[in-house]
Amino acid sequence: MAVKIEKKIVGYALVNEEEKAKAAELEAQKAEMRNVVQLGEPLSRPDKLVGNTYKIKTPVTEHALYITINDVIMNEGTPQEHRRPFEIFINSKNMEHFQWIVALTRVMSAVFRKGGDVTFLVEELKSVFEPSGGYFKKGGKFIPSLVAEIGEVVEQHLQEIGMLKKPGLDEHQQKLVTEKRAEYMEKQAKTGEEVNAEGFPKGASVCGKCSTKAVIMMDGCLTCLNCGESKCG
Repeated sequence: MAVKIEKKIVGYALVNEEEKAKAAELEAQKAEMRNVVQLGEPLSRPDKLVGNTYKIKTPVTEHALYITINDVIMNEGTPQEHRRPFEIFINSKNMEHFQWIVALTRVMSAVFRKGGDVTFLVEELKSVFEPSGGYFKKGGKFIPSLVAEIGEVVEQHLQEIGMLKKPGLDEHQQKLVTEKRAEYMEKQAKTGEEVNAEGFPKGASVCGKCSTKAVIMMDGCLTCLNCGESKCG
C-alpha cells in the first residue's frame, strides 16, 4: 500500500527482524500484565471471631507461651462455609522475645487477612534453625528453634480447620509399625533395657522424617518406631 509523505524527511531507520521480535515480546508481556488478577482488599475484622489457644513450654523459655489463632467464617450459611485464620497473638510472662514475637505475629496476621493460600507460612517457620542448636520436646521430637515450634502450632491449627491434610500412616502401615514396635519392646523388656517416658528406647536416635527420637536397629536395619521410616525401605 502506498503512503503519501507530506512532510520533509529528516531521518530514517531500518527495522530488522530482531527488533520486530523484541517489540512483539514487549507487547505480549504488557498484555499478560493486563490479565493479572489482583488479590482483593484485606478482610475487615468482624466484631466476633472464633479461635483456639495453644500452650507450648520449651527448654529455651522460662515461662510457657500461649498462642491464640482466631478464625473468620467465610461464606457463612452456605455449602461453601469454612474457617480461615484471621489473626494470631502470642502471650507470655517472659519479655525476652517480646519485640520479635510482636513483629512476627503482626506480619502473619497481615498475611492471613490478605487472603489466598496461607499454608506456605508453615514451611517457612519450620525451616528456621536456632544457631545455638534446637531442643527436644515431650515425645522425643526435635525442634530446631522456637520459631519452628510456632510453625508447628500453626500447622496443627490449619489441620484442625481443614486447610491442611493431617499426615499419617494408612491402616496397613500403622498395623505393621505397631506390631514391629511391640515385638521390639518385648525383646528389650526381657533384657531389662530402659525406655523413656514416651515408650521409646533411651538409646534411640532422631528420625529424619518425623524428627522423633525413636530410631533403633531392628532386623539389621535402622527403623523408626514412631512413623515406620526404614533405611531398608
